[in-house]
Amino acid sequence: MLVKKYLVRNMSEGMARIKSEIGQDAIIISQKKVRQKGLKGFFSPKLIEITVSSEGAKKINSRTNNPVSNSIANKNINRSISKGTSFNNNENLKEEVTDMKKLLYAMYSNMNTEDMKKGEVLKNYKEFLLSKDVSSEFTAKIIEDLKPKGANEEKLEKELIKKSIINMMSWEFCNNEAKQGIFAFVGPTGVGKTTTIAKLAGKYTLLYKKKVGLITVDTYRIGAVEQLKTYAEIMNIPFSVVFNIKEMEDAIKKMQDCDVILVDTTGRSSKNLMQLQELRAFVNKTNADRTYLVLSSTTKLSDISSIIEGYKILNYNNLILTKLDETTTYGSILNVINQSGVPLSYLTTGQSVPEDIKNLNKEQLLDLILGEENLC
Repeated sequence: MLVKKYLVRNMSEGMARIKSEIGQDAIIISQKKVRQKGLKGFFSPKLIEITVSSEGAKKINSRTNNPVSNSIANKNINRSISKGTSFNNNENLKEEVTDMKKLLYAMYSNMNTEDMKKGEVLKNYKEFLLSKDVSSEFTAKIIEDLKPKGANEEKLEKELIKKSIINMMSWEFCNNEAKQGIFAFVGPTGVGKTTTIAKLAGKYTLLYKKKVGLITVDTYRIGAVEQLKTYAEIMNIPFSVVFNIKEMEDAIKKMQDCDVILVDTTGRSSKNLMQLQELRAFVNKTNADRTYLVLSSTTKLSDISSIIEGYKILNYNNLILTKLDETTTYGSILNVINQSGVPLSYLTTGQSVPEDIKNLNKEQLLDLILGEENLC
């Protein structure tokens, strides 16, 4: 049994060489695209490697190398074609059809194998993203984006995922810290708004040497006022409690000499439109430069979606995600940014004030989401 490999530019060239050298008994074992060896291979189109075998190769070679036989065969073929002999009676045409069937089968098998391999790789990408708690909808978008980009490597390339996410989020989904202005903080009860404000107050006061003022309208929650008042006393910064919209205007005026004014608000349900409208009136009165929607990373995906949509009535333009120390996966960060369409400003990673608050760039954030960085 003879086994031989051919490197050709296309299948037509390959079939011609196989028929010439081996003959009609040749059986195509496999065919695949390969690069030429050496430096030349990087700058040249891929070749096709065809592997064939034949039991009667020697006999066929001796027959096909006989010029007399070739001449007679060619005359017979030409005579048959010119006379319009039927396809079934033309042995040479039968052989060609058989060869083409073998070739097509080999090509189909190889293509099917490549598709299966690529499908398996994409499946691995999908399982990886879902394991990080990236939503199924956003995972599907990433996988669809990866399909035409050559995501067919056997090992998982996280860089491909990062590029795909960055390309899909054309806007800046992380932003720099604002060092001056009026900042309002909104969000449901229990997400850590008050503690987050205390961390930022400490950061602005101690790190950036800014003059900071604190205002709270959260008079509903037991201990909220005292908590923020205690932080203000420790940092020796002005503090004001607001009970109505008129008092909000007065409190802002009293802190005009502050570089930064941080406004804490009452936690409201995203389903209670009346309460949200009331809260909006307070926030609008502050003329805030930034309104931060504060969310907990431990909140389940369906509830986060409801909060993001419900709070849009307050026209928030930045996000803060808290309690990263209480979860082991960070795909929810991506879900929140993608659904809200506004940039993420801060992540909180514990209870320590003011240390446990971070501002990341997009590369650091994606490293965190994909498990390449740990903040906690």
